[in-house]
Order: sequence, then C-alpha cells, then structure tokens
Amino acid sequence: MNFDDTPQEAEFRAVARKWIAANAPKEFEEELSKSSLGRIRLAKHNMVEVGKAWQKKKAEGGWACLHWPKEYGGRGATPIERVIWQQEEGVYGKLTQPFQIGEGMCGPTVMAWGSEEAKRRYLPKLAAGEEIWCQLFSEPSAGSDVAGLRTRAEKKGDNWVINGQKIWTSGAHYSDYGLLIARTDPNVPKHKGLTMFFLDMKSRGVEVRPIKQANGMQEFNEVYFTDVVIPDSQRLGAVGEGWSVSLTTLMNERMSIGARLATGVPEMFEFCSNLMLEDGLAIDDPAVRSKLASWAVKASGLKYTSYRAISALSKGERPGPENSIGKLVSGLMLQDIATYAMDLEGAAGSLTGTDEEQANGQFQQMLLSSPSMRIAGGTDEILRNIVAERVLGLPGDIRVDKDVPYNKIPTKGR
Repeated sequence: MNFDDTPQEAEFRAVARKWIAANAPKEFEEELSKSSLGRIRLAKHNMVEVGKAWQKKKAEGGWACLHWPKEYGGRGATPIERVIWQQEEGVYGKLTQPFQIGEGMCGPTVMAWGSEEAKRRYLPKLAAGEEIWCQLFSEPSAGSDVAGLRTRAEKKGDNWVINGQKIWTSGAHYSDYGLLIARTDPNVPKHKGLTMFFLDMKSRGVEVRPIKQANGMQEFNEVYFTDVVIPDSQRLGAVGEGWSVSLTTLMNERMSIGARLATGVPEMFEFCSNLMLEDGLAIDDPAVRSKLASWAVKASGLKYTSYRAISALSKGERPGPENSIGKLVSGLMLQDIATYAMDLEGAAGSLTGTDEEQANGQFQQMLLSSPSMRIAGGTDEILRNIVAERVLGLPGDIRVDKDVPYNKIPTKGR
C-alpha cells in the first residue's frame, strides 16, 4: 500500500481544496459538524433545498458525480480522484445525503442498462441536483430476500401496469424518480421472473406514506402502487433479467455505504474526554480506556483496510471485499459505541435540545438509528454469507426454493 498522493493526485487535491474553500456554504459548517450520527438536519433550513443548491454549485464547477462521463454530467475523473474529493469535501458531504442513492446506486444502474436517450435525459439532471432518485426494492415480505418480492408488473400493449407495495424506501417523499424491480413472471424460479423499471414518482397511482422513526426523523417510507402505468421505454434490461440488473444496483449500494459509514469513534473519544464520572473524567477510568482502545484498534483496521481499496483504485485495479467488510464491522461498532455511551451518561442520555443537552442526546440518536445501519445495503447475515461464499470459498447456504417456480413456493397471504 502507498498512502501518499502521486504528483497528479496531489495536484487534484490542491485544486479541489481551493475550490471548496472558495465555494462551500460555510454558514452551515458548524451545524453540520455538530450533527449527530443518525440525525443529520439543519435547524432553520430545509436539508433537501440546501443540498440541491450545493449539488447545483458543484455541478456548475465540474465537481458533481466526478466518476461519471462528462456527457452524463460528470467529470470523467478516476476512482481515486473521487475518493480524494470526498476527503476534501468533509462535513459538506452531508449536504449531498438526498442525492447519495441517485448518484451511488440508481445512476450507475441507468448508465449500465438504460438507452442512450434515457442516459442523456436523466443522468445530467441527477448530477446537477435538479432531480432526486430513490430505490424501490424492499417489501414487507421481501427484505433481505429481494428476489422474494410480490409487486407485479403486467404488460398491456406498450405499457406495464404495476400493483404492489414497497417499504423502507429512503427519500421517496422528496424523490422525483425511482428505480423499481417487479415480478413479471410468477411461473419461473423467483430470481428469473423479475424485471427492472424506472418511473416518475408523481405518476397516477403512486402513494407515498412516510414512516415515523424512533429517533423522530422520517427518512423512510412505504410506497403503494395501484394500476401505475409505466411505458416499456422505461424498462432497464430485458424482460425477466431484473435480477442481473439489480446486482448492479446492490453492488454499488454496498460500495457506497461501506465506504462512507461512520463508526462514532472520534465522537466517543471527545465525549469521554469531557464527561465527569463519580471518580473523575471518563477517559481516565481503566474500564473506559479499555473500551476506547478496543474501538481504536478496530477503527484503525477499518481505515487501513479502506486504504487497501483506495490503493487498488489508484492502480486501476478492482478492489476486493473491503467495503463489505467495512460495512459489517462499522455498523456493529456504531451500535456498540452508542450503547456504551448511553450507559455512561445515565439519565442525561435521554436529553435532546441545545448546547450541552444536544451533546448528551447525540448518542441517543446514534443508538436509535444504528439498527438501520446494520440492515441497509445488506444485513449482517447477508454480508457474512457473501464473505463466506465469495471470499473464503465456503459451501453456500442451503436454498430449498432456488429452482422452484415462484408461484409454487409455500407462503401466506400471496
């Protein structure tokens, strides 16, 4: 591994740093820096509108969706230049939260499977922050088992008619378009009867119902489809090949999440350095120091494992399973750290508000949101299976329904 920038990378970093210094919305820097993990919001401004303004400014300066081709709104940058940009963007990267699914998952899928007309119509607007996309995959009866979905798509002339329900759809309430996978043939095994589409979220028959989360946020939604009409021109890939298309989305999802997921370690060190226990500062307590040391070692391991991926990208190589490992470890760490911080705080951990109260409450928000971090982009169990089967070469899980036609699989309420 080489942790140093090449001359070209150093030059790119300097240019990026200069542009950010001149253009970043510094009025939000302090608030973004204090945003607790799992609860990123602005007190007096709409996060989506501020995000759109920042995304538009980046697009005008040639800094949006860096790795995309220029004709689709990107910069044509290398993967390592994208990593450098994310490092330099720092806390302002939180403003792009509404666009992460579109940029990291939906856009690459449209780029890989869409028509040239679709790519030139939708990708530049996505990159410029003019349109927001969401990902319509999970269902009440098909979470980790995406291929077990029930939402139906029936062909009628040159159109498809969609009926069904999706759940846990991040950002659906403010999205303009969505990537939708549906069942088009129930007479074949579940992985073979799926087809991928994209649709206008304002289409007749689309109903979005926000889900109130335990931490007070409403980032996820239920989405219902009642006789929603989608033209065949908005199909991605061949009919029945939706699973292959979805793998493009899922691969990019795990890479995007694994590369960005925080652990809470810096916040925990700062917190313990200021928290007074009965016998003095928390950081001077041997038991606390032991916990911090353990997390510091894991965080260091995650950091250098990530550097392995960055080094591979810098050499033009394809990285290995680093991002899957990163998501698996960091998601669990986030939950453990938040739980321990709440134990140290006692009753103060239930407080939220301003100043000291807000500092006390940040770990409450982390704890309430941390379970979702272990589910989004693949549950811990799914990721362990991937590592076991595709990295370690262990025998695959027994899948009794693998070759059974979907409509022959025993289930309730179909």
